[in-house]
Amino acid sequence: MKTSKSLFVCTECEYKSTKWMGKCPSCGAWNSLEEQEQYLAETAAVGKAAARHALFSSVVDGGSDAIPFDSLEIPEYMRSETGLGELDRVLGGGLVLGSVVLLSGEPGIGKSTMLMQISATLGQHKKVLYVSGEESQGQLKLRAKRLNVSGAQLYLCIETNVRNILRQTEKLKPDVLIVDSIQTIYNDEINSAPGSVTQVKEAAMALIHKAKNDGISVLLVGHVNKEGGIAGPKVLEHMVDAVVYFEGERQQTYRIIRAIKNRYGSTNEIGVFEMTDRGLLEVENPSEMLLSGRPQGVSGNCAVCVIEGSRPIVAEIQALVTQTFFPAPRRSSTGIDYNRLQMILAVLEKRLGLRFSANDAYLNVIGGLRLDEPAADLAVALALISSIKDKVLPDDLVAIGEVGLAGECRAVGGIEQRIRECARLGFKRIVIPKKNAEMKSLKISGVDLFPIGSIYETLSFFA
Repeated sequence: MKTSKSLFVCTECEYKSTKWMGKCPSCGAWNSLEEQEQYLAETAAVGKAAARHALFSSVVDGGSDAIPFDSLEIPEYMRSETGLGELDRVLGGGLVLGSVVLLSGEPGIGKSTMLMQISATLGQHKKVLYVSGEESQGQLKLRAKRLNVSGAQLYLCIETNVRNILRQTEKLKPDVLIVDSIQTIYNDEINSAPGSVTQVKEAAMALIHKAKNDGISVLLVGHVNKEGGIAGPKVLEHMVDAVVYFEGERQQTYRIIRAIKNRYGSTNEIGVFEMTDRGLLEVENPSEMLLSGRPQGVSGNCAVCVIEGSRPIVAEIQALVTQTFFPAPRRSSTGIDYNRLQMILAVLEKRLGLRFSANDAYLNVIGGLRLDEPAADLAVALALISSIKDKVLPDDLVAIGEVGLAGECRAVGGIEQRIRECARLGFKRIVIPKKNAEMKSLKISGVDLFPIGSIYETLSFFA
């Protein structure tokens, strides 16, 4: 008779060890190694091998036939409006029938509030099943009353077992299934704690399989851990059709949603909301929101116009350069990539001779917006120069352009769209790359354009 041996398996990353350890050497989680019998792991391995053999044997016996690529037809995806225009913009026009969307964000940022709000709109013409594994019926009813959510087509289920959820889904046959959150769902056939890698993966696969077979639109909530990633397996992002991130600080009233993956639309669009006691309210003009309360006559301040998807947005960049008291100067960046800030500081010190190496540098984008576009380089450079020289830039000035390592200012796309947005908001002076200034359609009444070819020419604004 074969004797069983103890095996310790991490509930977070499935790392296996023959002895117990307080900290997992693979993922760094504490007290996550649980003792299991070794024959269970061997049985699972045999099961995987059998499934693999069955897969290969089915391929040999015959599977689906290949068809000519030219005979394929482009499908027309049916979409349902969620009632939040900003969310529909990010999703590409609405919720696609049979799609699986992962909504992630930090705890308390407003994920459950958004799902409750869209349930009210979807429940008017579709059957919606809201599954909660974190809150009680009383808590959900209080939130629904505060948000004025009701509907005869809206069903609530407090459940964490994925087999019971699928049983309820088969009974009600809903059009939309909302699961809050995927970390609380578990399969009782798997010997692992809820929220572990195996449980999250298996529960998500079961729900995705149900969505694709029955044409149900599924919305999954995934919490973000302290490292900033979705708690659970990273493979979850590859399993779903769209991944939507909630950005912003819980202490602030504004929230930004961004799609980092979308099989049915663009990944460049963003949506802006304001958190109130009535729920999330759409902000249709983000530029005015981001520029509200902008200080006048202060050094280290410069506006920039970036394009998020099809929408131009004017944001405010603030820089603070001050003498350092540390052996190595401090660098801090919020809203701009840290390595991008380091590169611009190096270019300004090398090309303009500014002593940033003897000063601390802090950079911040107001409103919680994150700027990943290189077109913000010139505005960052002007804000840093303004702060170190303590010279104020004109309040009606906007800078648009990419800065190279040689100090040159490179052209950017969508310049006409950016200029019109700046002019609409009342900016009179716009600094653009010299290459973009060659377009004849850029002449707009009341707006003065300042084409520059390198950062050397920016010093004229501080004379």
